[in-house]
Amino acid sequence: MFDLKPLSTEAIPAALAKAERYRLLNESEMAESICEDILATDPGNRQAIVTMILAVTDQFRGEGLVEHTGRARALLPRLSNEYERLYYGGIICERAARAQAARVVPGSGRIAYRWFVDAMALFERSMALRPPENDDAVLRWNACARTLDRHPHLEPEIEESEPSLAPEW
Repeated sequence: MFDLKPLSTEAIPAALAKAERYRLLNESEMAESICEDILATDPGNRQAIVTMILAVTDQFRGEGLVEHTGRARALLPRLSNEYERLYYGGIICERAARAQAARVVPGSGRIAYRWFVDAMALFERSMALRPPENDDAVLRWNACARTLDRHPHLEPEIEESEPSLAPEW
């Protein structure tokens, strides 16, 4: 184990800019590390929390979706208002849905569908709390709905109470 070097308070604005740049360069692990340094110095830094949530969800494309989802969700209580907790909770679910939809394994379409529905529910709840002139949740909800409309392989689980459509052999 190494003892990490502390970040100075004065360096936080430049570090936030670097974290965002690393995210845009698809260097999400580096962005996440920078955010961890910022949060060690300023635990309530909203921009660092949001950037870290986004950096962690950028990593959903690879393995460890469950681990990354848990790490991203663990950051939500650190956000100071309910709107942001709901909105970024929806972002986490939507990004998990998109990562799951890209997988080519049996049942991934049904799992992705559930994630999309969960994201849409969180976006809808956040719409009621959104600040004036902020329709980010509306845009995200619509994007999820369009994805589900355009990709019929993303479908809900068949309810056990419903008869199976599979032929009996």
